Amino acid sequence: MIDTFLTIKEPSEGEYKEKGSKFIAFAFQVKTEEEVKERLEEIRKKYYDARHHCYAYQLGQDGELWRANDDGEPNHSAGTPILNQIKSFNVTDTLVIVIRYFGGTKLGVSGLINAYKTSTWEALENAEIEEKIITETVSFSFEYLGMNDVMKLIKDYDLEIAEQEFTNTCQIKLSVRLKVLEEVEAKLRDIKEVKMN
Repeated sequence: MIDTFLTIKEPSEGEYKEKGSKFIAFAFQVKTEEEVKERLEEIRKKYYDARHHCYAYQLGQDGELWRANDDGEPNHSAGTPILNQIKSFNVTDTLVIVIRYFGGTKLGVSGLINAYKTSTWEALENAEIEEKIITETVSFSFEYLGMNDVMKLIKDYDLEIAEQEFTNTCQIKLSVRLKVLEEVEAKLRDIKEVKMN
């Protein structure tokens, strides 16, 4: 079972120049379409004088949500090459916006494809790519008698405690890596003081 995915850690940039035209690519980590809109708005405001603001993004652990936009460039000459680079770097939750300052000479469709592809490649090549682990939240309560068993399980699986509350009974929310989820849940059920929520 694959329970990790790759994304970029910090925003990064790339640039490509041809025949006076300048292409600047900006790569961002995004988690939602709302974030995509915000980033686009920022770039459009900051570089309002650019002729085009083309972009593509891929969201979700398997990159199941994606979109490519040519922003007035000929069909599939901008958004698609950007998206193909995102796919070839095998990253998701990633948005790349490429702005173009027109230099007066037309590049033709193949020239545009090359320019958008190369500037995107530069931005992603300059990015630090990180591996994210897919986790699920497991909540349960237990009597104090079960504390040692629960803490040993957390230590053995190197689990992250998302929330905990100790009153008459103990409540814990764990962040559990997907590939050990069933194992961890089974071991928790084996501890007689534990009640799964």
